[in-house]
Amino acid sequence: MRKNALREFALKANRFPAGVSRWLMTTMFRHKVKLAGTAKLDILGSDLKSVTFNIKNRKKVQNHIGSVHAAAMALLAESATGFIVGVNLPGDKLPLIKSMNLQYVKRAQGDMQAEAMLTDEQIALMHSQEKGEVMVAVKVTDENGIEPVICEMCWAWIPHKK
Repeated sequence: MRKNALREFALKANRFPAGVSRWLMTTMFRHKVKLAGTAKLDILGSDLKSVTFNIKNRKKVQNHIGSVHAAAMALLAESATGFIVGVNLPGDKLPLIKSMNLQYVKRAQGDMQAEAMLTDEQIALMHSQEKGEVMVAVKVTDENGIEPVICEMCWAWIPHKK
């Protein structure tokens, strides 16, 4: 079985102090996921079972009412769930987003965070099945702790062909 390069990188980054670890993981993620770099998503931390991403409410990601754009919220949730799936898949599997369901229920205010997590059972499933899918739990909140968007992210994996 091939090593998971993302997991190896995250494990090494987590050996550094929190600020350095955040910078390393954020820089790597923005380099690999170009739109995350454009939107300036930040990784606040990860224990490799969960991860917290952040997006600042700045002009380039705002909508017409001055809050984080709906598409930027979707990017935030998709990036957090994709990262946590990516660090937990074996290196010979390829993660693919299968579906996203977002329900915008309240107006967002200020910066936003997304926390995505996997259960031990989901991680075991990723290691035991050649192909499969999981619903990844993600909670997106604004600076007041309000959840303006309810998200469901379904991630699939297939064998990596190379």
